[in-house]
Amino acid sequence: MTRLLVLHGPNLNLLGEREPEIYGNTSLEEIDERIRIWAKQESIEARIAQSNSEGTLIDLFQDMRQWADGVVLNPGGLTHTSVSLADAIRATGLPVVEVHLSNIFAREPFRQQSMMAGACIGIVAGFGPDGYIAACTLLKRFLESSEALD
Repeated sequence: MTRLLVLHGPNLNLLGEREPEIYGNTSLEEIDERIRIWAKQESIEARIAQSNSEGTLIDLFQDMRQWADGVVLNPGGLTHTSVSLADAIRATGLPVVEVHLSNIFAREPFRQQSMMAGACIGIVAGFGPDGYIAACTLLKRFLESSEALD
């Protein structure tokens, strides 16, 4: 069974309340439930976590590296600043899809840079909560195609 880890970074616990004009009205709990429903339909085991702490996210990457087949990551504001989180992605060797609710490339100049991008297999941005399911689906397909190559 494919095992996916979904990680949400800082301030995503406030989704639905925080800047709805940018991030929408869907709560993190609703996004997580959508992921769980999708995972069940796809026969995938998913673990989901959120942290406002960079160190906790790094610990989760390291702790889950033997369990997970791949990771969907919304690094939140750490996208633009965290060399350490990008290094953790590289250190695990796991395929990671970066996901963002908003289109970071259409926002302020400082938000248009991702420290994670070079360590990830791809980015899904600008599709709101649907981006998480898209990222999970694309990661699943990547993992299936990688297995076919083995």
